[in-house]
Amino acid sequence: EVQLVESGGGSVRPGGSLRLSCTASEITFGDANMAWYRQTPGDECDLVASMSGDGIEYYDDSVKGRFTVSQDNAKNVMYLQMNGLKPEDTAVYYCAADPSPGSAVDCLLLPATSWGQGTQVTVSS
Repeated sequence: EVQLVESGGGSVRPGGSLRLSCTASEITFGDANMAWYRQTPGDECDLVASMSGDGIEYYDDSVKGRFTVSQDNAKNVMYLQMNGLKPEDTAVYYCAADPSPGSAVDCLLLPATSWGQGTQVTVSS
């Protein structure tokens, strides 16, 4: 069973940085599409960034130039480096393995091989 565990969330001031980690087990990144999503109360689940099994990166327009997704295949960890954080980046961030395309009112309702438990990111002055 694929398991994903996020860490690295927290509270920062606008302009600050955080690095989220998604530690994966029972999965090979080269064989999977891995993604970061985020959700705020009352809003739909949004795809933030992803990396395909062959290393192709995708970023939502709202985070391009500020966020970077990467993977450490030796440690089986996916990262989301978030720089220049804005209050509108405040959300619960989830990592997912092989998520289905499309949207969902709740991230955990979007079909995927596995979801992490989520980590809270709060950007506030």
